[in-house]
Amino acid sequence: MKPAYAQLGADELRRRALLARRLLSPCELCPRHCGVDRLSGETGYCLTGAPARVYSYLSHHGEEPPISGRRGSGTVFFSGCSLRCVYCQNCEFSQNPVGDEFSGEDLAGVFLSLQEAGCHNVNLVTPTHVVPQILEALALACERGLNLPLVYNTSGYDLVETLRLLDGVVDVYMPDMRYSDPAAAAMYSDGADYVEVNRAAVVEMHRQVGDLMLDSDGVAVRGLLVRLLVLPNGTAGTEETVGFIASKISRNTSVSLMSQYQPLHKAPAHPELARRITPAEYDKVICVMEEEGIVNGFLQGYPHADGSPYAGTRIRPTTRRLKA
Repeated sequence: MKPAYAQLGADELRRRALLARRLLSPCELCPRHCGVDRLSGETGYCLTGAPARVYSYLSHHGEEPPISGRRGSGTVFFSGCSLRCVYCQNCEFSQNPVGDEFSGEDLAGVFLSLQEAGCHNVNLVTPTHVVPQILEALALACERGLNLPLVYNTSGYDLVETLRLLDGVVDVYMPDMRYSDPAAAAMYSDGADYVEVNRAAVVEMHRQVGDLMLDSDGVAVRGLLVRLLVLPNGTAGTEETVGFIASKISRNTSVSLMSQYQPLHKAPAHPELARRITPAEYDKVICVMEEEGIVNGFLQGYPHADGSPYAGTRIRPTTRRLKA
């Protein structure tokens, strides 16, 4: 199956890149609407100027099975973020301007190197604030033979207007849906409008790519895979988010229900977040998924009861295998 961006072609990708680049000065790319002139080197909330800043890139084997497959996911970790999650496990680079600045040529080279390494896809982690740079690099890489599915791996804090520039570009959307309560989103991620923005964004993502589709090897080639991170004490309101997915998106939506939360970064300062989740908290969400008819996706193993490091590397399908 030919990737969506390859069907669009390099000329259209360049046109989209120019349209997106205009959103950098003043910057209106994400819901923050910082208004800084990133083309002149100013940085706003995301701490990123005109070039994309890359923390690392590698063949990653720790994603969901349809993303990692057997050969790994070609993962590019961008520095900077449009959120400030108090429990962020990547705070070293998501909340600090670290890593190297990459030109479009450099980034295209990264994409192609991941293809040469045998990865199943190009997996863009925290891409919201660097959409113009990604489009520019894709145009160059497409001309040089890039032919891997493109995964947009995001916090879900994305503007619909920006996502429309990616219509026909992204093959697999993999957004978080972190909260159902605006007050919690404001307190723990500095995103008072997160719930409204996130739900509109995920609806748009599904409109573009539909439900998850796999190839004959069980690797994702197109569609939506939603990640739900269960937080302790029901802080994320995950059950209500499941209801939204079932009623407003699709009961066939593939959901990755994550139990991996750890009280990292600033989380210990919040008593309600200062522990791992319990099996009962995780099971409660599973029950709601079953009640709502959400049966496609993956469950993770539980953390050890004694609080020792997470050992849930096994991800198992739920009652019905993801549809090909």
